Amino acid sequence: MLILSYQCKQAKKDMNDATEEVQESMDMAKDQMTDNTLTVNLEPKNDSGVSGKITFTQKDGMVTMHAELSGLKEGEHAIHIHEKADCSADDGTSAGGHWNPTGEPHGKWGDAGGYHRGDIGNLVADADGNATMDFSTGEWCLGCDDPKMDLMGKGVIVHEGADDFTSQPSGAAGSRIACAGIIK
Repeated sequence: MLILSYQCKQAKKDMNDATEEVQESMDMAKDQMTDNTLTVNLEPKNDSGVSGKITFTQKDGMVTMHAELSGLKEGEHAIHIHEKADCSADDGTSAGGHWNPTGEPHGKWGDAGGYHRGDIGNLVADADGNATMDFSTGEWCLGCDDPKMDLMGKGVIVHEGADDFTSQPSGAAGSRIACAGIIK
């Protein structure tokens, strides 16, 4: 009887350990499904020599964009999400206009008067031509079913000048100097 009781207790302990391992694996898989990261490389347009990468990370209902660029002229440069992930044109026009699925006027992100979902703003290049930018929002997603939020199939454009946040339809930011398509 003592042997049988020991074997039952050991079997129960082994089952509890296995259940905990399965739960840990499920928790890890769940974390991986809710955390989604995508990195795209910028290619120069208009013979600019600008390059860089942009990483989009989705976590807990927020998308964070981290941009790292080089080869810029010192100063402010507009960065926007555009309608298409097409960077085939030498001047970047194949990416279309600003991504504006809600039909708002162009403006500064969060402006009560309206703004495009692609109106990110300006980044600032230092004297060496390098710039970084971090931007987070709950108004974007990566691969969700909401076309008013989904970044997939869109493009990122960096402009020669700064966005003035008032000129319609695109902020008078000048030539497109870098492009990346957001494609998984």
